[in-house]
Amino acid sequence: MNAARQSDAISIARVLCILGVVYVHAWTGLSGADLEQLRGTSQESLRWVLMEIFGHSAVPLLGLISGWLVSGSSRTRDWGSHVGRKMQTILLPMLTWNALGILLVSGAAFLFHMLAPVPHSAEWIVQELFIVSRNPDINVQMPFLRDLFLCMLAAPLLVRLPGWLLMTVAGIALACQITGLGPPVLMRPSILFFFVIGMLARRGTLADRTAALPFAAAAVPFILLMSFQLILILRPGPDPSGVPGAALDMAVRIAAALFFWRLSWALAASPARGLLLKIEPYAFLLFCVHLILIWLGGPLLGMLFGKMGSPFYPFYLIAQPFLILAAVVLLGTLLSRVAPGAAAFLSGGRLRET
Repeated sequence: MNAARQSDAISIARVLCILGVVYVHAWTGLSGADLEQLRGTSQESLRWVLMEIFGHSAVPLLGLISGWLVSGSSRTRDWGSHVGRKMQTILLPMLTWNALGILLVSGAAFLFHMLAPVPHSAEWIVQELFIVSRNPDINVQMPFLRDLFLCMLAAPLLVRLPGWLLMTVAGIALACQITGLGPPVLMRPSILFFFVIGMLARRGTLADRTAALPFAAAAVPFILLMSFQLILILRPGPDPSGVPGAALDMAVRIAAALFFWRLSWALAASPARGLLLKIEPYAFLLFCVHLILIWLGGPLLGMLFGKMGSPFYPFYLIAQPFLILAAVVLLGTLLSRVAPGAAAFLSGGRLRET
């Protein structure tokens, strides 16, 4: 496999995945009960399609890439320096962005009577900062970084395991995800599953074989499984749940990871490559700050476009990742010029040279 194109594909995959995550958290202006009232409408169905295709389905590739990269680094075997690096690039930025979320979002709620979570106990603050045993109320994307850091803590051991033991670990993580086990140790066992699959892919030829697939061969399983899942979600009645629903969800995510890797590989040799690579240094910052921007900026733009159900809301929904990306690029550029140390820290080291 061409090493330069592989590196570009990894960078592009990060951009696609993190842009897609924004759709999962897109501003609607409605409460959960109000959203349920719109169930089955065209706008609510559009939101689900965007969430599932570009959000929930793309995220597993981030975990897989992390396992791939850490498995290929000789520095991973030195536990002390490895963990020190991951604290600087994952844990400490996560804690800082969680603190900023409380300060900015809860602060806006106090000052401007905005509808947003506010501290009501010391336990709530601890959970928001450290994600001890539940998902946070503000930065709901951060359990990914929390679980990824725990995977990184185990990485020096995992890279030393034989293949059959790694497959056992992946199988246990898969079973935990499907049966709903994991918290409070791992909020999302699927992250460990894809992390270990990334390690296994590094040892084998999975990345090469996926990249060599005809595009249609990578797309068809994802399209079929995703279509089936969306039919179940969008039909009248309760969402698919329990073990069968979780098993289908994992099957979709596995097919999605393969498809988005094949798509990233294709884009790495396309005219879009240059633009996507320019965006990549901002991807981690986009992941960390996008929900703060949604909490604060969503209602303001919502005054122009309207809430879900309004005629212009679909345009706002589709545009949200790109509007937030523009704000993040502006923020990152300003930080890099005014406070390069802060820019490097808050971006997990990605904006050090931007």
